[in-house]
Amino acid sequence: MAPDDLRRHVATLASDIGERHIGRRAALYAAEAYIAGAWRDMEYDVRRQTYEARGVPSSNLEIEIPGTARDAPLVLVGAHYDTVPGTPGADDNASGVAALIELARRLRDARPLRTLRLVAFVNEEPPFFYFGEMGSTIYARAARARGERIRVMLSLEMLGCYDDRRGSQRYPPLLRYFYPDRGNFIAFVSNLQSMRELRQAVRAFRSSSDFAVESLASPAFVPGVSWSDQLSFWRQGFRALMVTDTAFYRYPHYHQPTDTTEKLDYDRMAKVVTGLAGCIAALVS
Repeated sequence: MAPDDLRRHVATLASDIGERHIGRRAALYAAEAYIAGAWRDMEYDVRRQTYEARGVPSSNLEIEIPGTARDAPLVLVGAHYDTVPGTPGADDNASGVAALIELARRLRDARPLRTLRLVAFVNEEPPFFYFGEMGSTIYARAARARGERIRVMLSLEMLGCYDDRRGSQRYPPLLRYFYPDRGNFIAFVSNLQSMRELRQAVRAFRSSSDFAVESLASPAFVPGVSWSDQLSFWRQGFRALMVTDTAFYRYPHYHQPTDTTEKLDYDRMAKVVTGLAGCIAALVS
């Protein structure tokens, strides 16, 4: 996985396009077009799920690598491409989108047993987050209505910040006694119902990478555990988990105007994405 490819995607989304949400719909649509174009260049068939959010047409984007066992539950990997107002969103969440694009490149020649679906979600951030018209909520509801079987959903939420300094990693109360105080690992996080899938994903990641990884299965009310698109899938009864650099527990520029392209560690991010490619390949085998 080339760090420069990840840097290029993040720079386009965060530096060239900038903050992207329904209040800046031209930028939101530019980000949508960029992702769709990158996937089309890889010869994927890009499908749109369009709905109106506060009167603004908004689209989830989806591509698929069909599995050979059509009756097997699929694996879904997603990342949101919108930002909160006032931030260019380099780590949140251009980093997750960059990983999603490059995972599509890395896995496009795979012949998996299970279908692999990659989805770029719109409208994850406020004012839609948690109770609003999140793109992932629209998507997960439709998947449930179709009777789709999803083995596990992985939400890629901020993958670019790593810090070797002592004390650079913070946690919710009590967890600091059980986890490292340096923010130089990637975290896999799930609710209690998805614990088995969490363990499978972490085991698959470790078999593909020597990059440091930590995991947590926790009640969803712990601050940060449910704060991404996996929440939408939990609410529909699907197993899901989040892959993250832990956001505001590590990254001081979370939801700030200073969340800019040069803040990210692309070399370590590339190692994480390489590990994720191996992890996902194992989950769909």
